[in-house]
Amino acid sequence: MFSIVDCNNFWSPSGGGVRRYHLEKMAFYKDRQDVKYSFVMHDSETWTEQIGENAFIEHLKVPKVYGNWEYRYLTRSAPLEPILSRINPDVIEVGSPYFMPGIVRKIVRKHGLKARTYGFWHADFPVTYVKRFMEPMGQGMAKMGERMAWKYARKNYNQMDGVVVSSRLIMDRMERNGLKNVHFLPLGVNEQLFNPGRRDVGLIAELKKGNEDRLLLFFPHRFSKEKGLDVILKAYHMMCEGLDHEPVLIIAGAGPYEHLAREAGEKYEFVELRGFIEGKEEMARYYASADLGFALSKWETFGLSLLESLSSGLPLIAANEGAAYEHIDTSGAGTIIKEVTPEAVARAVIEFSLMDAKKMREKARAYAEPLTWESCFENQLAIYRG
Repeated sequence: MFSIVDCNNFWSPSGGGVRRYHLEKMAFYKDRQDVKYSFVMHDSETWTEQIGENAFIEHLKVPKVYGNWEYRYLTRSAPLEPILSRINPDVIEVGSPYFMPGIVRKIVRKHGLKARTYGFWHADFPVTYVKRFMEPMGQGMAKMGERMAWKYARKNYNQMDGVVVSSRLIMDRMERNGLKNVHFLPLGVNEQLFNPGRRDVGLIAELKKGNEDRLLLFFPHRFSKEKGLDVILKAYHMMCEGLDHEPVLIIAGAGPYEHLAREAGEKYEFVELRGFIEGKEEMARYYASADLGFALSKWETFGLSLLESLSSGLPLIAANEGAAYEHIDTSGAGTIIKEVTPEAVARAVIEFSLMDAKKMREKARAYAEPLTWESCFENQLAIYRG
């Protein structure tokens, strides 16, 4: 029986895209008869959990990252050795660049395992983490840091049998920087859950307070600089001046800019902080009921929440880089802004109010509908078997 093991230092029990990817993957393999699937989940204790006939979670005791309770980074090969040597899989997927590539490589060689190894490029770390982190130190330092990160990437990923990435733009960047055997694999969405049929006229009437033409804007992202919440809040009064009404702005989530969201909610009648929305069904209801969403991060490698928005028929204002640009450029379901500034965001919102919203929603849904989780993992399995 073909066997796959996933190892990932990016897993956290309250994480976003990476967590969703692994949960959907476990659900996909839970009832498969032809594949044995095991996910190594970093935890407080080591034990094996069977979740399907041939599907398992290998809980592995790993210490928490200092200062961040969500993540547990494996830094040594010894704890993982018994699991990989016992399973002796056909494929090992390495989901993070930190420590894990070297750990897996060491175990495979030491025990003579038959496994082929594949990296999953969940984060474009030379640019997203290293270059961006070092930019405050100056452009020279940032470029040097990025070069070193790409050198590290070539050293580790070019020893693997392949690398999987979910953005063509980032795939091109990887290949320009010397990475080999790169495979394009778009991620998926639950198109039955996230669909325009979840639109709730009662919720819309409640939020728009009697004005059907009032725009309903939805921001369901981490409250951080990279997601652009501060830019949206600075743009809000400009939107009010350019429209003939105050648009509704629903802010959902958590993060370091929560105080800015609270201040805006106290200042403006139609700005509401909803906090973390529990349950995928409730999130789908908001996606489908809103008129316009935001995808202002330049650092997305795929952006699962963006695809959920589009699948729900929600057009987006998008940054001009990364997966945000790629989704909107391909689908035509929104507006791409050249610079993520308050002026550009406000102008895009005002211009959207003059567009054919129905046509935009149809484009969004048509783009996302074929991108299912089933097609994602079937295609991935074909790559790994090949």
